[in-house]
Amino acid sequence: MKIPVKSVASPMTGKAKLVLEPLPAYREYPAVEMALRASEFSADIARRRTVRDFDSRPVAREVIEQCLLAAGTAPSGANQQPWHFAVVTDPARKKRIREAAEAEEREFYAGRAPQEWLDALAPLGTDPNKPFLEEAPLLIAIFAQKYGVRPEGGKFSHYYVPESVGIAAGFLIAALHHAGLAMLTHTPSPMGFLNQICARPSSEKPVILLVVGYPKSDCQVPVYAGIKKPLQQFTSWLES
Repeated sequence: MKIPVKSVASPMTGKAKLVLEPLPAYREYPAVEMALRASEFSADIARRRTVRDFDSRPVAREVIEQCLLAAGTAPSGANQQPWHFAVVTDPARKKRIREAAEAEEREFYAGRAPQEWLDALAPLGTDPNKPFLEEAPLLIAIFAQKYGVRPEGGKFSHYYVPESVGIAAGFLIAALHHAGLAMLTHTPSPMGFLNQICARPSSEKPVILLVVGYPKSDCQVPVYAGIKKPLQQFTSWLES
């Protein structure tokens, strides 16, 4: 019999005790079906490309919320879930984000970045101009929480924060792609300006600005970005 969730204290509200339940909703597939599902997912996610030309059409809030719910199921250190996703659709805020991001990018391209880095970026055709930050219907600023705060104000530690937030961001990107949306992972550095614009506390660190929407009908992407390493170059099997 499943134990009610209400009997388990949340890590955000106090010390939780170990309570077990049968593994819920697990599905095992026949070997042939398992291989087919893995192959189909691999082929589908391989279609994902980073997009910089976005249509201004709005995206239904329900779609984004479902994708965020998927991201929220990601595993995290001690199940602390040390992330916050700020969804920005307000044109005025998007304009402020673009202005702040482009200011940082101009400094990056004008001297902050070593030549080796600029050479690596050259085949992608990037530059300080980021019109997509205003053109796309929404931006999702992903914040990593250094610590949690209980309702009464007390703090509690978060563990494996970068790893946890990275996994959740991956879940979100896969979910958005699965829903039929295009995206861009934008990481201006530094990007502390997002705390103020998104009204987030200083205890949170912005790590990714995810640009989300539909690609323009004439959208083009750099060929170089579609060249991925073959399996043999990034995997190894340690067998007996």
